[in-house]
Amino acid sequence: MAPAISQTGEYPPSAFCFKVAFALYPQMDTSFQEVSGIGSEITFKDIAEGGENRYKHRLPTSVKHPLLSLKRGIADLKSPLVIWCKTILEGDFIAPIVPQPLLVYLLDANQAPLRGWSFANAYPVKWEIESFNSTKNEVAIEKIDLSYNYSNRIV
Repeated sequence: MAPAISQTGEYPPSAFCFKVAFALYPQMDTSFQEVSGIGSEITFKDIAEGGENRYKHRLPTSVKHPLLSLKRGIADLKSPLVIWCKTILEGDFIAPIVPQPLLVYLLDANQAPLRGWSFANAYPVKWEIESFNSTKNEVAIEKIDLSYNYSNRIV
């Protein structure tokens, strides 16, 4: 089977041009340096068959997803994404957690989607500031890890 060709005719597509969109907050600031954790894995259980010692039956049990990680420069406190994370992670569970759909698109040179993934019921579970280092002149980075129920490839 021949590999798929992107809309621009380039194969394989570049990974540096992408877009993140939060469905409930379309005005949310979504410029990120890095997105990682797009994937899925089948978990299984090994079952030994009585009298057969050469192998075990490997039976699938569920599909597991890693946390979706978003990295960017530390944002302003007025950012809707920062407010959402603060409400969930620093709010002592006073307000209910409001999960939301999330979309990630890999874009071509014309900003058109080449590939896309949707993530159902995403919400932040970890918010981390990367280390500060006085010997380097780098941007201060925050990392937000999101949990979600499942993902689908949409493009």
